[in-house]
Amino acid sequence: MKNKWYGLYAALLGIVSIFTGEIVTFVMLGFILIALININTTLKMNFKKDDRQNDSAE
Repeated sequence: MKNKWYGLYAALLGIVSIFTGEIVTFVMLGFILIALININTTLKMNFKKDDRQNDSAE
């Protein structure tokens, strides 16, 4: 997913949370989503870095 899709997903969750009255849950899910995106990005960067090192060693 690209960053613009994360924003759309967050907006959709926000609209649903307003109708259901779960604003605090929405905020907490937002923090969790941001943390997972950061973890995913870091793992991808580490994988690419490791892959480049393995290619240059061979």
